Amino acid sequence: MVLSVGERVKGFLFSPSETFDRSKEDTLGDAFKYFVVILAVFAAILAVLVAVAFSLYAGMFGMLGAPRMAFGTAVAGPLLALVFFVCTLVVWTFSVFISGLWLHLWVFLVGGRNGVEQTLKAVIYGETPSLLLGWIPVLGVVAAIWTLVVEAVGVKQLHELSTGRAVLAVVLAVVIPAVVLVALFAAFIATEPGGIFPGLGPGGPGPRGPRFFGF
Repeated sequence: MVLSVGERVKGFLFSPSETFDRSKEDTLGDAFKYFVVILAVFAAILAVLVAVAFSLYAGMFGMLGAPRMAFGTAVAGPLLALVFFVCTLVVWTFSVFISGLWLHLWVFLVGGRNGVEQTLKAVIYGETPSLLLGWIPVLGVVAAIWTLVVEAVGVKQLHELSTGRAVLAVVLAVVIPAVVLVALFAAFIATEPGGIFPGLGPGGPGPRGPRFFGF
């Protein structure tokens, strides 16, 4: 029997191992329906925050004597919020499936043989902390870390792997892209003429000592 949305939210936040055990028979469709519900809540919260920010800007422009600009901003706020809501749904859904396929490569290499569907379920259910708490400052960082923990638990339970192998798969899936991005950024800086901060480089026009008699 498929758990309710509320039961899964509570379970994946506080007892992921037990909840993954109870969700082994869930289809990918069941997981996706759950994902869409909590993603819609997350996107709606962000959209409201965008609308509020625009309303504040509109009020500021009105106080500065720019009523037309304030009116335009007030109209654009809800429209931008709607666009933001739709884009969040599309981009997050796409990124979750790409992340799931990428993670499955490493799951397979460490011995996971229960199919890509189980990996996708682990990633989808693992998004629970980020989608429910990720919009809150500071707490969002904790939620992101807990998301990785829940994903590792899901990989372990759904693929019947050891804890070490499941953690290794998740760590490799996160660390390798991060290392590549850092390397690309470092290469970009190295190829920039004079570097990003030319005044700080050797021989550059950095700060000089005191001058005496015009020298």
